[in-house]
Amino acid sequence: MLTRLTLTLALTVMTSSLGLAAGKDILIGVAGPHTGASAPFGLQLWKGAEKAVDDINKAGGVNGHMLRTVKADDACLPAQAKNVANKLVNTDKVNAVVGHFCSSSTIPAAGIYRENNVLMITPASTNPRVTEDQAYKTKDCQAITDKNKKDQCELNNYSTIMRTCGRDDQQGVEAANFIVNRLHSKSVAIIHDKDTYGQGLADAMRTHLKTLGQPAPVMYEGLTRGEKDFNALVTKVKAAKADVVYFGGLYAEAGPLLRQMREQGLKAAFISGDGIVSNDFLSAAGGAKFVDGAYMTFGADLRNVPTGKAVVEAFRKSGYEPEGYTLYSYAAVQAIAAAMKGTGEIQDGRKLSKWLVDNGAETVMGLVRWTPKGDLVKSSYVMYVWDKAGKYAEATKL
Repeated sequence: MLTRLTLTLALTVMTSSLGLAAGKDILIGVAGPHTGASAPFGLQLWKGAEKAVDDINKAGGVNGHMLRTVKADDACLPAQAKNVANKLVNTDKVNAVVGHFCSSSTIPAAGIYRENNVLMITPASTNPRVTEDQAYKTKDCQAITDKNKKDQCELNNYSTIMRTCGRDDQQGVEAANFIVNRLHSKSVAIIHDKDTYGQGLADAMRTHLKTLGQPAPVMYEGLTRGEKDFNALVTKVKAAKADVVYFGGLYAEAGPLLRQMREQGLKAAFISGDGIVSNDFLSAAGGAKFVDGAYMTFGADLRNVPTGKAVVEAFRKSGYEPEGYTLYSYAAVQAIAAAMKGTGEIQDGRKLSKWLVDNGAETVMGLVRWTPKGDLVKSSYVMYVWDKAGKYAEATKL
């Protein structure tokens, strides 16, 4: 039988291994555009993280400690994202972060998390630089004889920046293959929003078009976020005789662009990426009649994955449809919790990321595995199509 002193010491050791005082919550920052034009995506991240935290807490938390979310609004602005990251790390003292959304915000914020050894998992930022810029330079640790120093050297080869989504160089491949092999296009107009995500995605798609032997795009041009009148741009697309318009950007510009294409009688196929995976694309375009037939690339719909069935049903019962990035955010929290349980560590981001790379995590996505850089070992991009009812589904029967 344990004496009171022995039991107290045992609890003290367990608490110390977590780096938390008894009863103290584990703080998870949820960073994204909670205001501004991209706020609907921020809501998806927030809803997913909040639900995951609630479910984990109902199951007992992490080693006896409850999780708590801290909302952080970057409005998809790079400078604000850096301020948000500094506040989460230095003022709120979060133990890990879910977010950000826009790659242009995630990239500068990620540097702060890395410098402070805080684990960050983005459910949505797909630009390759998110992980490429933050990956630690791999060092050869074999010659180090001191075990502790060797272990630390090997640990430093892991990044604290990870994601539960794929990368644009994977997404762009899917789009280019579809354009060439399914639509048999010969004249592609490429438009982007000049942002890290939008232009990066457009460039990745253009690069793969070239590898497929496709003629050079008949048009490559940028627009400005926040603009709504694209009629002059549409006129140029018509003059270029494009049979496909590929847009790299978000729904706020994609919607009006597509509507004005149709209003001018331009019947070219419209294709975009995961920046339009929201019902707000429907309203931005002016209704279902304008989005009917529009294509977009996104990961396989997690609402159809068996491992997430109960979570999806719970969301729907509460009156919320877990579209877009909601379940990717839920999975990010699950991964964080799994790493904390597996390591008994809640603050050392490199130890947490190493555990995830070594073990993977069971999530609503199924078993997820990562590379040492923090990318998914396997992504699942597919093509979707919007229909006349304003709904989207995988374009598997085209």
